[in-house]
Amino acid sequence: MNWQKILHWSKEELEDLRYVGYSYLQQGSYEIALTIFQALIVVPPTLAYDLQTIGALYLQTNNNAEALHHLERALSMVPDHYPSLLNRAKALYALGHKRQAYLQSKELENCVDPHIAKKAAALAISYQ
Repeated sequence: MNWQKILHWSKEELEDLRYVGYSYLQQGSYEIALTIFQALIVVPPTLAYDLQTIGALYLQTNNNAEALHHLERALSMVPDHYPSLLNRAKALYALGHKRQAYLQSKELENCVDPHIAKKAAALAISYQ
């Protein structure tokens, strides 16, 4: 089904919904934000941003398996998205895949984004 056609939503309306979801995320209303972003991924085209946001929201709500699933989907679309890679490492640690998570964290320590590099180093140290 093409929900965008059925609902008669324009790209602008989808962006508005995305903005509302992000606003709830910023307020810490993770369940509401998650519901909004889950709705967005059933309306084509699915964006990597929406998938990685769902992954991050699942991390916040301690649903690490779902977080990893959505982060993997996002990374299949945009393989070098550093925040998603960092969140993937967090999900892997939480799920007990320590070696894989550690290797991912160590790799991210060399990231060009110093914010990601510092968080990755702290993550790797905290799980040694």
